[in-house]
Amino acid sequence: MSGPDVSGDGDVSGDGWRARLFIWFQHLLPQHGLSRLVRAATRVRSPWFKNALIRGFLRLFRVDMSDAVEPDPLRYGSFNEFFTRALKDDARPIARAADAIACPVDGCVSEAGTIVGGRLLQAKGRHYGLAELLAAQPWAGSFEGGCFATIYLAPFNYHRIHMPLRGELKETVYVPGRLFSVNAVTARHVPNLFARNERVLTLFDTDYGRCALVLVGALNVGSMTTVWAGDITPAARRVVSKIPGLPTTLEKGAELGRFNMGSTVILLFEPNRARWNPHVRAGGVVRLGESMGKGIGR
Repeated sequence: MSGPDVSGDGDVSGDGWRARLFIWFQHLLPQHGLSRLVRAATRVRSPWFKNALIRGFLRLFRVDMSDAVEPDPLRYGSFNEFFTRALKDDARPIARAADAIACPVDGCVSEAGTIVGGRLLQAKGRHYGLAELLAAQPWAGSFEGGCFATIYLAPFNYHRIHMPLRGELKETVYVPGRLFSVNAVTARHVPNLFARNERVLTLFDTDYGRCALVLVGALNVGSMTTVWAGDITPAARRVVSKIPGLPTTLEKGAELGRFNMGSTVILLFEPNRARWNPHVRAGGVVRLGESMGKGIGR
């Protein structure tokens, strides 16, 4: 889960002492141990236990179940099945135009723009490095000068990740790291947040050049999963690792993976290969399948 994000002067979401305490507390937590515990708890299938978790979650968050294949939250076999629930086929129409870049998730845009001087905007006044984000992979430099969009998934959002364009998988890389919360307050206060947290890098070839989707782990994210490799985290060995897999091509809108608890996706395109629509800006709410922008042909 991504941590509280409530509003109000001096509150956790601001810049006062509560925000500083929230960050300090995260430094002290056994982040990976806690996330493994959450992973185990969210997979318990005992009805009384999983129903108690689901009911507690529903008291904290307004979850729209009307677009889920199974709208009754208590009929799911575990909390994780509820959390990663499937949507009805018509719940999120996928942008049809061939050059339309479909939003890969439901969420809120944290930041979006151009990668300049090898730096991406994390939050107002804070940047982080492209090479660090992509763990100095040989292909990292190809995104210099390109565009990026960082999308935060709140706990109540749909938590499956889908393809923005038809793409051929070229590489999957696991990158170890911390597990700080990825909500707005942490983004404002923790330097290099997205380049420090555990993450999964996926690289695709598309009709509009290379596209990378970075799945960023967070506090209480029990695991990150792709459709071709299954659960990638938690990893047995916490070292940068290329994940083997069979040749994979996914259509636009096809499921790519999922977060088992909430987190963030960073979408990258090479220079002169994509242009965002005006609504793709900090604070903008986006939904899976809608057009985020247009791809620019080779």
